[in-house]
Amino acid sequence: AGRLIFWIAGERFWTADITKVDDSLRGTCAGLALVPRLLADARAEGRRVIALCPFVNAQRRKRPACVDVFQA
Repeated sequence: AGRLIFWIAGERFWTADITKVDDSLRGTCAGLALVPRLLADARAEGRRVIALCPFVNAQRRKRPACVDVFQA
């Protein structure tokens, strides 16, 4: 299993703090499934994501189409 831990930061923002996957899933790209879900949920709720997690931040740089959801 995997999880992406985030916090609600006021009315407009979520902070993505850490992404974790079970050791048995390491190297399988399981974490990649978590980021699009976070972004879809944030977009649906009109929130922006502050990427504090290094993994989420790397995905931010790789997903220019999601610039509307990430807070710079």
